[in-house]
Amino acid sequence: MKAAWYESFGAARKVLELGELATPEPGPGEVLVALQTSAVNPSDVRKRAGSMPGLLDAGYIVPHSDGAGVIEAVGEDVHAGRVGERVWVYQAQHARRFGTAAQYVTIESARAAPLPDSAGFDAGACLGIPAMTAHRCVFADGPVYGKTVLVTGGAGRVGHYAIQWASRAGAMVIATASNDTDAETCRQAGAEIVVNHHEPGWAKQAQELNGGEKAHRVVEVDFGANVDESLHLIRTGGTIATYASMSDPQPRIPFYRMMYLDLMVRLVIVYDMPESAKMEAMHDIDMAMHAGWLKHRVAHRLPLADIATAHELIEQGGVRGSVVLEVA
Repeated sequence: MKAAWYESFGAARKVLELGELATPEPGPGEVLVALQTSAVNPSDVRKRAGSMPGLLDAGYIVPHSDGAGVIEAVGEDVHAGRVGERVWVYQAQHARRFGTAAQYVTIESARAAPLPDSAGFDAGACLGIPAMTAHRCVFADGPVYGKTVLVTGGAGRVGHYAIQWASRAGAMVIATASNDTDAETCRQAGAEIVVNHHEPGWAKQAQELNGGEKAHRVVEVDFGANVDESLHLIRTGGTIATYASMSDPQPRIPFYRMMYLDLMVRLVIVYDMPESAKMEAMHDIDMAMHAGWLKHRVAHRLPLADIATAHELIEQGGVRGSVVLEVA
């Protein structure tokens, strides 16, 4: 099968290799998926760059956790009726070596979720990390009906889904965006108030537009960069659910200011969130996909041969949507 892999850490163009690998066979409880697409996420590029020093101890890595395709074979203890099923997969390269940057992947049957016929394989590749992260950020601390939810970076991969989850669940959504085009994307996704996070005092502006009311929840795209502003907008007893701090990987926090607000800060990563949360997210994604209301943003579609470019696009930042490789 065609595949991409790396045997050492470093820059994408220096370490990523393309070639042929043996097609895997599904083991007990596994399915073999003939992949059509593979998505590149920030965690994928960080791992390739060396964020997990022991990752290569067992050998080369076929990167990427998310993708979509068709089940071609099943292992022992998996119902044969799954053969031919369109699926999206997640966690392909988590605590294991072989991800979705290949024509085939074997994976636990539970990590291959049905993909409706109405959905493209590019959309399926967006669902693992972005949509599930957003679901966890919005719902981890209970229902949001009647609450106000702030989503920073609402036009991004996770933020775009977070707006949709929160607004569909009955929340009043405030979003931040950096330009008029992104602001309109946030509104189309369900945000009622959108402010520019490049403008000083954006939190005060958002509060005024919301009739003086503060947010119950914050879904945070860049904790270190936004914490001071977000604290202006969150109410006592609120929750900040954050999944990244790219601008400042080791942020300093105003401890007492946060303590006096009795805040909860929740750090979210799909790989290690509870299995029950993963199942809930998969269930809600399935319902939303069949209902046809979940919108997806694919910023770039590239062939597998351009995997280095795809990694560089993610590393450069500013990508409005997912970067998807076509691997079939």
